[in-house]
Amino acid sequence: MMSYRKFAYVYDQLMEDMPYPDWIRFARTAWEKHGMPKSVAELGCGTGSITIPLVNSGFEVTGIDLSADMLSVARRKLEDTAGGSRLYREGSIRWIQQDMCSWELPEQVDSVISFCDCFNYLLEEDDIRSAFDRTYAGLKEGGTFLFDVHHPNTFVRYDEEQPFVLDERGVSYIWTCALDEARCEIEHHLSIFARDEKDPSIYRRFEETHVQRGYDPEWMRTELVKAGFRDVQCYADFEWIEAGPDASRLFYVAIK
Repeated sequence: MMSYRKFAYVYDQLMEDMPYPDWIRFARTAWEKHGMPKSVAELGCGTGSITIPLVNSGFEVTGIDLSADMLSVARRKLEDTAGGSRLYREGSIRWIQQDMCSWELPEQVDSVISFCDCFNYLLEEDDIRSAFDRTYAGLKEGGTFLFDVHHPNTFVRYDEEQPFVLDERGVSYIWTCALDEARCEIEHHLSIFARDEKDPSIYRRFEETHVQRGYDPEWMRTELVKAGFRDVQCYADFEWIEAGPDASRLFYVAIK
């Protein structure tokens, strides 16, 4: 099933509590440690909730996403922000529809970021390897690669704690999960009820299915090294502490 189509237009309502400032803070701290970039590529940029603040802070950002609908929402959000149109015309931001396994830009960038567990959507080991290889090729020497993934144990917890329910005024959902323990692959099924924009008395129902896979942290570190990265570190949950089995999110920092 194609994901992030209708879902793209209610995504920000459903994800308004996501810790976007914490992801930006983590990136800035990493850049302070390893070199402040001028140009940044964001893989899986979604609706631009990280991209746009970086642009408004003066970075030259390329937002890359596979979903044309998510990019459409991102463009509209940028135009709605103060100065968004001016920044767009000056070329501080560009949106590109590409697969993160094969992404490519005309020039190398200073840093590549990918947050909100985008790499968990790559379901085969070869997909991870391809994304790492493309990122290494797309970075300047000394550039930083920053991304996060769910720890495999997080998917086990999701499976144990489901179902999840959200009931808000404009949008609601019922979210169930099915875990393939052998592959550490989880299927999220969402039944979403969104208020019709033209007739607020009507709620439209649509279905979304998303599949993610967890990978062993040491395997991920090894594959980064094989791709050519050096000084590969793995941290836990937005903090600069070494990740262990109790971590929910793993944050990788790798240097080309």
